[in-house]
Amino acid sequence: MNKDTNSEMSFLDHLEELRWHIIRSLIAMFFFATIAFLAKQIVFDNIILAPRTPEFWTNRILCRFGKSINVTRLCINSEPLDLKSIYMAGQFLAHIKISILAGLILAFPYVFYEFWRFIKPALYQNEMQHTRGAIFYTSLLFGCGVLFGYFILSPMSVHFLGSYRISETVENEINLMSYVSTVASVTLATGVVFELPVVVFFLSKIGLVTPAFMRKYRRHALIIILVLSAIITPPDVFSQILVSFPLILLYEISISISKRVQRRNEEKLAG
Repeated sequence: MNKDTNSEMSFLDHLEELRWHIIRSLIAMFFFATIAFLAKQIVFDNIILAPRTPEFWTNRILCRFGKSINVTRLCINSEPLDLKSIYMAGQFLAHIKISILAGLILAFPYVFYEFWRFIKPALYQNEMQHTRGAIFYTSLLFGCGVLFGYFILSPMSVHFLGSYRISETVENEINLMSYVSTVASVTLATGVVFELPVVVFFLSKIGLVTPAFMRKYRRHALIIILVLSAIITPPDVFSQILVSFPLILLYEISISISKRVQRRNEEKLAG
């Protein structure tokens, strides 16, 4: 174990150290959340409310591509989605919620850095060598997931859910908080899903996941990914591939990572 020159810490010492890591993480989140709260117009007009308009980057690119191949269904969100705030404190609560979310996303690299500093002393020296770049790759995957969720999944989800009708006699009147929750949850959830290779790495290190297990359930994972892609995208193959391909790629990368970890574990036992 990486012991440096310090004696083993007691349980209460560990709790005290963990408390300060959490406090510093919360301070970083509060700092970025405050910046997002003060930049209300930029955060909402240019970011949160943008996916519902035809001028949004993804909507314009898909529509342009759809027209070039004569598939007009790719023109999603061609008319801006009307939003209503039906609660007295609705807009204020949406402001608070998005500010907190922005604080979490922007502070994520530092939050993981604090988490890593806490668990790092418990690792063996050879384990430290195999986990170099953990902060960088974890933050990179999370950032890619957030961008994918915001630029790809969010406009498709807004288009599908905002235009879906069970009957022509029922009009959609979308509440602001409902819209904000959809965009926020899709964006954050995708950031978490993109951490799959990191999660598989650590689960493989402790023997809970093996490449054989992931290969066995590859078909199940593929079906789940394709079903989810079919639900949230327009009814065309291109959109479904656009959404499902990165998730399938992540799964395959995770199998390779699990295989490498298993090989290293076997070499360690043999040595």
